Amino acid sequence: MHEWAPNLELLAAIKETEHVTRAAELLGVPQPTVSRRLAALSEAAGTPLVVPHGRGVRLTRAGHTLADAAVRALAVMATGVREVREEIDPGSGRIVLGFLHLLGRSLVPALVGGFRERRPGVRFSLVQGSRQDILRRLREGEIDLAFVAPLPSGDAELTGTPLARQELVLTVPTSHRLARRRRVRAAELADEDFVTLEQGYGVRQITDELCAAAGFRPRITFEGQESDTVRGLVGAGLGVALLPGYGVAPLPGVVEIPLSPAVFRTIGIVRPAQLTPVVRAFHAHVVAETRDVGPEFSLLAEKGSRSRAAGRP
Repeated sequence: MHEWAPNLELLAAIKETEHVTRAAELLGVPQPTVSRRLAALSEAAGTPLVVPHGRGVRLTRAGHTLADAAVRALAVMATGVREVREEIDPGSGRIVLGFLHLLGRSLVPALVGGFRERRPGVRFSLVQGSRQDILRRLREGEIDLAFVAPLPSGDAELTGTPLARQELVLTVPTSHRLARRRRVRAAELADEDFVTLEQGYGVRQITDELCAAAGFRPRITFEGQESDTVRGLVGAGLGVALLPGYGVAPLPGVVEIPLSPAVFRTIGIVRPAQLTPVVRAFHAHVVAETRDVGPEFSLLAEKGSRSRAAGRP
């Protein structure tokens, strides 16, 4: 195995460039050296790793397997180097934080801002996406921590800590037959057209589960990736939606009606098993944070309600 370790960067460079000369330039070595090393690796593997392709080369199936493994190994090494550097100076470093779109309105800025007041040298990379996408990237190591709702359950790789809860309300056009109601039961929506987020989003999961519990399957007419788009489609009269309350006041053209019984989703922070020192510090800050993080959220300590637990607060 000793011949493979020094050639991880070579295999990664060939995968990136598909050209021996360009790979040599990328590595800062002569082109004949790259050719000799590729030939030696092919001999060690017992099969060619590249074949000529136009003016460049193409990885064979075996070459692709080894090059992909090399890229993964280099990524692990890069993470290790970053961990060492942060161990030396945990007051700096970078945190890759994933979160749902709506949480970027108040919760994420409040928590990140509070942490940066204490550690101004820490940098954040912010990644938004669906719950499914964010959790996948967390498992694969592309992000360090994630704010999602509902929290994952039964996942051996990830640990979630509940932070706050957010009420989900029925959003309808101002001209809708239910617009003047103070509360609405889920069963009353069986004949409605729904505008929802796509599969993979937590609100979509809660919507499907709520309707199933009420004895019907929602008739979905439009799907989107952002709640503001869904809310706009509702305002245009294209259906109703289950969405987090907008906050101080709903947008023009729509009315928000609480459900009976009330429906909440639990917002939490999710972490993998291993954390770098700076990520561990931010996680501890988030878990210990008690100040208000936005008008649309309520801290779990403030409400021990027995309302329907969408996400089990």
